[in-house]
Amino acid sequence: MSHRVPDLGALELLLAVARHGSLGRAAREVGITQPAASSRIRSMERQLGVALVDRSPRGSRLTDAGALVTDWARRIVEAAEAFDAGVQALRGRRDSRLRVAASMTIAEYLLPGWLIALRNERPDTAVSLMAGNSAAVAERLLGGEADLGFVEGLAVPEGLDGAVVAHDRLAVVTAPSHPWARRRAALDPAELAATPLVLRERGSGTRQVLDAALAGYGGLAQPLLELASTTAVKAAAVSGAGPAVLSELAVAEELGSRRLVAVPVAGVLLRRDLRAVWPVGHRPTGPARDLLSLTRRVD
Repeated sequence: MSHRVPDLGALELLLAVARHGSLGRAAREVGITQPAASSRIRSMERQLGVALVDRSPRGSRLTDAGALVTDWARRIVEAAEAFDAGVQALRGRRDSRLRVAASMTIAEYLLPGWLIALRNERPDTAVSLMAGNSAAVAERLLGGEADLGFVEGLAVPEGLDGAVVAHDRLAVVTAPSHPWARRRAALDPAELAATPLVLRERGSGTRQVLDAALAGYGGLAQPLLELASTTAVKAAAVSGAGPAVLSELAVAEELGSRRLVAVPVAGVLLRRDLRAVWPVGHRPTGPARDLLSLTRRVD
């Protein structure tokens, strides 16, 4: 914009002078002192190169040039007000909804508490939750289908930024009837790798961590079963189908009731970070930003 165009504050002051015929009353309307208003009018006159206001003991009167500039200023200020109203409407529409995509463990065991806390802070925000594996979460974010995501993998997926919001461990679990449930020594990683397991599908955060942990032991054997949800894997393990590897968050209740038994494993780190993620260069705003903040305050 040309350096000859005054800022909106100066134009609003000029319009106030036109309405009141007084620099003092105009100054009070826009919330500044009379000397500041006088200085702003003089600065605008220098900027435009014309006199805008005649000052006298009886008040302030627009010059012919001032009246013309005031007509133009009114159009600019009205356009700015329409622009501001439009932006506020967009912001209100954005803040009225939140689309969250989360990997299965986070969606089932952590997000409910976070969303309850968000509801207390933003009761008018409608939240939709899309659950899937970590790869699907990344696809939804990059495709503009979600405002904020949560994943369980080893690293931030390509094209996304992220922040660690929690930590988790994977547990090898079996039904009490399985021979591993009665062993006294920790399981050797090579034996774990060589045993057909009930597993989550490729692309899940759980599978990524397990693949990486056992890569040095020949990699995972062909799965006994490969299932697309934590609940399905857990049900198969409880039924005695075979050993499974699941988040400790997911099996806490079953371990407490002895429907599943945890089998210790020696020499491998089955720990992972749980992350909030969003597209690179698009830091969360509005309710997405508030939810991200809540993940660090809610235990």
